[in-house]
This record gives sequence, C-alpha cells and structure tokens, in this order.
Amino acid sequence: MLLDDPRPESGGGVGGGRMWVPSRRVRIVVGLTAILLLLIALQVVASRNDFVGPLQSLLYDYVGTPRSVTVPWAGLGLALVGLSWRRRGIALGAALGIDLAYQAVRTLTGGPLALGNGPVIVLTAIVALAFWRWHGVERANALHAAALGILLTLSSKVAEVWLYFTMIAGPDVLDEHVVLVDHALGNPSWVVGQFVEWAGPVLYAVLHWVYIELPVAAMIVTIWQLRRVQRTGVWPSHYLVRTFLVIGLVGPIVYVIFPVVGPMFVYGVDGKAFSLGDYWPNVVPPIDFTPGALPFDTITPRNCMPSLHTAWALSIFIHSRRDADGSRAPNWLRWGGTFWLLATLGATLGFGYHYGADLVAGAVLLLAVESALRAPERGWDRTRINLVGGGAALFAALLIAYRYLSVPIAENPVSAGIVILGVFGAYVWAFYRAWFAETPVPAAAPAAVRA
Repeated sequence: MLLDDPRPESGGGVGGGRMWVPSRRVRIVVGLTAILLLLIALQVVASRNDFVGPLQSLLYDYVGTPRSVTVPWAGLGLALVGLSWRRRGIALGAALGIDLAYQAVRTLTGGPLALGNGPVIVLTAIVALAFWRWHGVERANALHAAALGILLTLSSKVAEVWLYFTMIAGPDVLDEHVVLVDHALGNPSWVVGQFVEWAGPVLYAVLHWVYIELPVAAMIVTIWQLRRVQRTGVWPSHYLVRTFLVIGLVGPIVYVIFPVVGPMFVYGVDGKAFSLGDYWPNVVPPIDFTPGALPFDTITPRNCMPSLHTAWALSIFIHSRRDADGSRAPNWLRWGGTFWLLATLGATLGFGYHYGADLVAGAVLLLAVESALRAPERGWDRTRINLVGGGAALFAALLIAYRYLSVPIAENPVSAGIVILGVFGAYVWAFYRAWFAETPVPAAAPAAVRA
C-alpha cells in the first residue's frame, strides 16, 4: 500500500524533489465522495424523470420492499469473507431473522414476497462494528470485505438507473445495422432461439435462472479466491470483483453511444407497435441494405451493445481457472465456470436479448479490461500494453464497423464473417498466450496486498 511519507518535509512544499502520492486514507475519502456525488446526481435525474433512483432504491432495502433478492445476499456473502466463522454464523442468522420478520409484516399487510432487507442491514452493522469496535487486521479485513459487498450493492443501483437513462439518451436504436452484421455471423440469435424453443421448458428454466443469478456465480468464485483472507490477513493482488466492477463502470457508457434493444424487440412481438415484424426466432428477417436509426419506445433499455452478461460470464470463466498462486483451480469450480459461461451465452442468444455481434464486442471488452487489471505486480510491460491497446483498438473498430460498414459486411457475409471471427480469435489466442499458456510454479505465498 502507498502510505504518506512519515518523514517530516524539509523546507516545505515540493522543494525536496519528492512527488506527493496521496495516502490510502485520502484515496478512500476521495472515492467515497465521488460515489456519494454520483448517487445524488443519479437520484436527481431519476426523480425528474419519474423513475426510482439509487438512493430511493437503497431506502427500500432498509425499510421497504427490496428491488432485488440476489444482490443483497451476494453482497453480504462477500462481506463475510473478512469475518471469523463465529461472526459469519451470527451475521447470517441475523440477516435471515430480519428478512423473515420483514416478510411476515409484508405478508400480513398484503405485500409481495421479497427478501433482501436483512443482508443490507447486517452489512451496514458489520461496517459500524468494524469501524468502532474492532481493531488491527480484524478490522481491516472486515472493512475491506464489507467494501466489496457495498460496491456490489451500489453498482446494481447505479446500473438500474443507467438503464432508464439509456432510453432517454437513445430514442433511436441501431438494430438494423447490427442484424446485417449478424447475417455474416450466421444469425446466431435465430439459430439458438429456435433450439431453445425446441428444447422445451426445462432448458428454458435453467438458462433463465443462470441469466438472472449471475451475482451468485460471481460471489461463489470470489469467496473461493478470498478464502484465506480471514486467516492470513493477506489479499490477492487481483480477484474477480475488481474486473466485475470495472466492466460495470465502462461497459454501460457504450449503451448511450450505440443504442440497441435486441432481436426479440425489433424483430419479435415484444416490440409491439415498434416491431418490424414477427420474425424472431423462427424466420430470419429479409436483408435490408438501407439500414437506419429506428425510433423505439421509452420502456425498453438500450443495453445490448456490448453484451455485459457475456463479459461478466467470461470473467467468471477466466477466474475459475486458477488460484492466486497460479495453481490449477479445483475441478468443481472449473466445470462450474464453464457451465455458467455456456449457459449465459445460450440465454443471451436464445432469449433474443442479444445479437451475436454484441457477444463478440462484450468478450473483447472483457479481455482488454482483464489484461489491464491482471497480475499488477507484473507491471505495464510490452505484453500488457499490446493486449490492452490492441483490445481497445479492436473494440472501437468493431463498433465503427457495425455502424458504418454493416452494408458491405452483409453484402460479403462469408469473407466479412471470417475477418470478424478471425481477428477476434487471434485476440483471444494472444490473451491466452500472455496469461495462461504457461502454468507458473506456485509461490510460497500468493502475490498479495496486505489489508
């Protein structure tokens, strides 16, 4: 950790030639202030446009009906990483008891079934106890882990508001361009959609559960990665939550730049009056070589490009491969990560939420972000610079091609498809060669940052 230089300044100012580096405490204060200002700004935007803002949603978690069940419990699960087994048991029991009490009141008053109050309240209590009552490594571990849970919870609140914002910022959508690109990729949404429809309700239910419970998989992988933290007081230099949060911060910006709603809306009955026809998933729509921006409704988020579900599921897969010291992860985790990635890809395409082009862009974004964050002790060597710079350039090139070269791509589907998938495959191979081609010898202790 970077700390303030404990030596007194000689002569004041910067005359000693040392560059001032903000301390951990300063960075924390700045970060908390930025988060608070962001939440307030988003709440103002939400209130002015008559939808639920992040602060209002957070209030519901404390005294009302939570808007999510999974996220609060996943947040608490991350916070428990920093506690002893005894305190984990107490926290879980308290959260469950509070949830049951809240639900009893809701049931008696005719309210809905909704859990999530308990974990948010207990997570807040952990922060308060750690800050005021606990000390040393015990306190640092608890606050560090609780911060992960809080960030996960707050990021979901921000994401919810941002989806509303995409509808305001992008009244017109670019689906006609993307569907032309998908023609060169073999119309994967239509192919997988027909398969899911043919397979029946069991496969549909499994894919739907996987799609909506992404935070559960992320929590499981992260808890496994951080399982030694409470005992050793040592945190890995990189773990899944860091990638998850950065993807959630960067990816949604593109929603505003490249608004897309997905095939089930533009080419299916779910688009209602704004749909171009009842095509998805059984009939591939006729190719239109005069694509344009389509006016669309004000209730469907423009959250297709890139596919962040693909990015997050791919990050789960990558982080389920190895431990922090480079050793092979257990088979149950590796198979679980593989299943979650494949099922998520099946859901995104099979439910008509995304085009294949969205998935390619989401995967490229994830690999670039992961390359920037992975193994920070390695520094910014040539390999990392090439992967991050090349990934950013490829991501930008894909967006430009999707928007401005969609007609030539559709006119030359075979060659264009080979180029898109070939360049993507080359980038995947470069990522693999940089981070996974050689299995490092496990060190005596994992590369870590002490809390």
